[in-house]
Amino acid sequence: MIGWDAFIYFAVPVLGCWLASGTAALKGCRRTAIWAGTTGCIVFAAFITGLWITLGRPPMRTMGETRLWYSLFTLLSGLATYRQRGYNWILLFSTVVAGVFVLINLLRPEIHDQTLMPALQSIWFIPHVSVYMFSYSVMGCAFLLALRGMCKPREEYLTAADSMVYTGMAFLTFGMISGAIWAKQAWGHYWNWDPKETWAAITYLLYLLYIHLRIYDKKRRSKRFFYGLLILAFAALQMCWWGVNYLPSAKEGSLHTYTMQQ
Repeated sequence: MIGWDAFIYFAVPVLGCWLASGTAALKGCRRTAIWAGTTGCIVFAAFITGLWITLGRPPMRTMGETRLWYSLFTLLSGLATYRQRGYNWILLFSTVVAGVFVLINLLRPEIHDQTLMPALQSIWFIPHVSVYMFSYSVMGCAFLLALRGMCKPREEYLTAADSMVYTGMAFLTFGMISGAIWAKQAWGHYWNWDPKETWAAITYLLYLLYIHLRIYDKKRRSKRFFYGLLILAFAALQMCWWGVNYLPSAKEGSLHTYTMQQ
């Protein structure tokens, strides 16, 4: 049985593999970078699988559990972008971002009971949360490209960011649709304008605006304008994911504050 008490025994070798991967990419050792990163992902996935079996439910309820998926998907997205585009720096940045979330879980392990509240006992639980975590990781890579583009506004970074946003939006769309269906089953309404839902809508509209302006850019806006829009959209995404937990409106009775309910 694998629980949070065993996390450190997986996290340390994973961090080592991911650090080696990012360093190798920076030095131009492509094969080593890919193998080290992939090995770390396999070990990390093994812990998630073991934790899933131990808890008797998918580890997607708490912030600590969702950080596991975000770390894994961030590294996988970074590896995919590195293999496709060959940007040495993006794999390094991806390993740093993923590693930070792993370290947070090491310093603040979140262990909760093995049961799920009734609202989470739905067939939509796994697909909804997993596609959202994957979309967040893809948008994270687009965010890294935007930061790089702010320093060096090259068209190739914007083109790569476009591909990331299109992919991320496809998963965000499925996530919102599945979430609406789930909400209808759990609470009787497709949409409640809960703080988390409101920020999800803001995030979605910002990325939709980015796509619209990229396709119909008649004013020939600067590259930095689009990079800035991507950064703003990713900031809204962070509010949607965890920032809403600190809003007074969420603390007073958010439908999505599961970790505050027993």
